[in-house]
Amino acid sequence: MDIFVTCEKIMTSDPKVHVFEEVAKHNKIKDCWLIIHGKVYDVTPFMDDHPGGDEVLLSATGKDATNDFEDVGHSDSSREMMEKYYIGEIDTATVPLKHSYVPPQQAAYNPDKNSDFSIKILQFLVPLLILGLAFGVRYYTKEK
Repeated sequence: MDIFVTCEKIMTSDPKVHVFEEVAKHNKIKDCWLIIHGKVYDVTPFMDDHPGGDEVLLSATGKDATNDFEDVGHSDSSREMMEKYYIGEIDTATVPLKHSYVPPQQAAYNPDKNSDFSIKILQFLVPLLILGLAFGVRYYTKEK
């Protein structure tokens, strides 16, 4: 009876919980771990067989690869195949937050700025002055 209880504990024990820093170290062809949907997978044996090539798997290391995995649209059979590479869970508190794109701050438009106002006036007046000068030169050279 004691053996049965021990075996049952082993089978129902919680999966190993990995910290992100540990998982991120496994980022080579001969040692490749991925984080997908909060689970950690050792995909090293699958590197040569992956239809997208080993580069695809390597590019997904060192981060939460869930979006990369879902964007491809894997089949049900590939999702079932993942079970044999499962090695534990990720401690979500150790996963770095995703940084969303924040556009750079732009200065608010101020129509009362002297430099902007003077530039606009010059952009209007300079062509008029050139046009007036051209007419003046033509007028004086035509009369003589």
